[in-house]
Amino acid sequence: MIASEGELFKKILGPAWRGLHPDIQARFDHNPMPGKPLHYTGRMTELTCSGVGRVLGYLSMPLIQGALMPFNDADFPVDIEVYSKQGSAAIFKQRIYRLNGRKPVQFTSYMLESARGEVLEYVGMGMGMKLVLAVRDGNLHFESDGYFWQVLGVRIPIPAWFTPGKTYLCHRNNDSAQFDIRIEIRHALFGTTFTQAGVFREVRA
Repeated sequence: MIASEGELFKKILGPAWRGLHPDIQARFDHNPMPGKPLHYTGRMTELTCSGVGRVLGYLSMPLIQGALMPFNDADFPVDIEVYSKQGSAAIFKQRIYRLNGRKPVQFTSYMLESARGEVLEYVGMGMGMKLVLAVRDGNLHFESDGYFWQVLGVRIPIPAWFTPGKTYLCHRNNDSAQFDIRIEIRHALFGTTFTQAGVFREVRA
């Protein structure tokens, strides 16, 4: 049973894993044991949404609060907790965005490997996306390859036009203690709908 991002990414990337910067490899070698989560802290340097993104964010908030934030902000703290659960192959990630002048927004998603060897990330209410991993310039990249709604174990594809757009995420290494995360969601018709960028470091006890 795989219950860590590192083990899952190694399996999916295969030989490409060795092309990752050694700091990134070491970072993902820390496995969150049940009851012993990993903690990261940082600052969001950029949080933006387009007009279309703002509408989608508010409409989706009752179902997947925090997945699509309908705000524009910058320079605020973010805390991330990565954890596993006993008997579960899923890797959970809880984020708390402490926006300026607003109540904190909490968003939890979980990632797991499908029976077909796909990386799936679920964002709430059975909604999720398939992720494709790649290594470029020593950094780790994720790209969505379709969204779905899972009902009674059946994945129902969501047409691309009815999604916020294709998701791109880059985990870029700065040094052994610090890394950048950049997320962009781009719609084929409406352009970039959401952007997040921040600098993070692991918090060790």
